[in-house]
This record gives sequence, structure tokens and C-alpha cells, in this order.
Amino acid sequence: MQVVDITEFGAPSVLRLGARDDVHAGAGEVLIHVHASGVNRPDVLQRSGAYPPPPGASHVPGLEVAGVIASGDAQAMAAAGLTVGDAVCALVTGGGYAQWCVAPVGQCLPVPDGFDMVQAASLPETFFTVWSNVFDRAHLIAGETLLIQGGSSGIGVTAIQMAKAVGATVIVTAGTADKCQACLALGADHAINYRETDFAAQVMDITAGKGVDVVLDMVAGDYIGREIPCLAEDGRLVIIAVQGGVNASFNAGLVLRKRLHITGSTLRARSVAFKSAIADQLRAHVWPQLHSGVIKPVVFKTFPAGEAAAAHTLMESNAHVGKIVLTWQV
Repeated sequence: MQVVDITEFGAPSVLRLGARDDVHAGAGEVLIHVHASGVNRPDVLQRSGAYPPPPGASHVPGLEVAGVIASGDAQAMAAAGLTVGDAVCALVTGGGYAQWCVAPVGQCLPVPDGFDMVQAASLPETFFTVWSNVFDRAHLIAGETLLIQGGSSGIGVTAIQMAKAVGATVIVTAGTADKCQACLALGADHAINYRETDFAAQVMDITAGKGVDVVLDMVAGDYIGREIPCLAEDGRLVIIAVQGGVNASFNAGLVLRKRLHITGSTLRARSVAFKSAIADQLRAHVWPQLHSGVIKPVVFKTFPAGEAAAAHTLMESNAHVGKIVLTWQV
């Protein structure tokens, strides 16, 4: 089968089409004939040598796919209501940049009504991540306010829509006026151009001094020290990436006085059972909103799998709004 190989660690040009032995589904798994593969920031980190796959995972990059079930564990599929020939999207720990991909049955979700494979491939990684962090960890509820750092990213456009769907107020940061406008068009209530405005001061103005209930932070570094003051009492800060660095300095006294919760997580190395539980929540609470059009996929650009290097170059440019997807000939 064809795959996108990381020929060595380095720039996007190290990504090349290669060939690997066919893969086969084991117990509790399905084999998916892949039509499209989502591109995510962890793929870029893996390509650069900064994010190795967990033990036992494929070294082929790619964390989400959409395609058709070709074979699998019949008993597990029956229990999940799946069968050979079903169109699904799936979260995987690796191996997504390939024509064929093995996925745990519990991490597969049906392609929503009316969605093509490109749209479906744009869903799993960001939807699993946002649900796990914004709702499971930070417990965002209706009437609360969420600040999303990087509102135009794949995670950002997903978090905007999911938070609005539950009745939260959403504030985002983005790096250009166009990106701010794109976030507002997706439903964000306020968009702050962080290159022109002190986001922390602006957040306090927007919330009339109260602060936000939840911050979804993909930056970390010195952002944490600026986020702590603009959290409301009993506020929750969730860190899901460290693009701004791993070291932070902040006022610990404010953490005490406001009773703040600071947490974070990574998803890739978590167990199949953990991810399957998230899939169950998405199927129950979010997939109906995708079916109805309340929440929509945001795909910025697609590339043939052979142009994965160009897809990564676009990802690293930060010029996109939403998701980037690779397509395979089928």
C-alpha cells in the first residue's frame, strides 16, 4: 500500500510517498480503505522529530482518517452497529497517512449525513480533543464564557462551534483581521487580534471585569501568566499544546484567591477505552448537531497525498483557517 513516509526528521520536504506491507485488522479493530487523511499539528511535530509515536503505534504519520470499512472483528463491529462497507471516520494513534489504516472499532464514528470523505476526515482529532478538554476536563456549561487561544486553527474552529452549541459565550484570539472575521462568522461572540491588542485587558473589558470561566490554551509559555488574571473565580485553564514554550511564570496567589484549576492533557497515548468513551459522547451529543448542520466542518484546503509536503508547509505558515486534508485515489 502507498503511505506518506517521514524519510528523515526535518523540513516538510522529508515527506515522500512510499510503500509499506498491507496492514490487517486484529481483535477489536477494523481495516479502513482510506479516502482522506486529516493533517494536524502533531503530525508536523512528529515529522520534525519532536513528537515520537507511542510504543506500538505506526511510525507512519496521521491521526485521523475517513473511508470505508473493508474488514474487521465481526463481533466488535456488530456490538458497535458497524458492518463492512460502512463509511466511517476514525481517530488513530498513527498510520493515517496511508491508503489502508487499522483503527479500533470504538474510535470509529459514522460519516455524518451529507458529508463527503474530506469533510469527515477533518473531524476526529479536533472533535475528540475539544470534547475531552473543554467539556470533560473543564466542564464548560451553558451561560459560561470560553476563551480560545488560536480561534482560527482546526481546534479553534471546532471549539467555537461546540461551545456555542451548548450555550456558552465564546471569545477567541487570532493573528489577523481576516482570521478574526472568520471566527466571528463561525459564531464567536468576540474576536481579539492578539498582534494589535492585549488580549488579557480586552477580555476583562468584554467581561466587565469578571473574567472568563474557561481558557483553552494551545500556546502555554508566557501566555499562562497573562491568562491567570483574566480567569473568573473558579475558572479553569486547560493547556493542550506548548507552541509558546514549556516554561511559565504566573501569580500563584491569584490561583489561590480565585480557586483556579490548571490542567492539561495529551490524547494520542491514551487507551482505546478512554478514546472510545469520548467517541460515545460525541456520537450522543455532537454527531446529531453535525447531521442537522448546527456544527459544520471547516476545511481550508485539500492536497493529494503525494503533496503532503505542501500541506505541511501550509500548516507551518499558519495562513489557514480550519483544517487541511490529504486525499487518496480510490
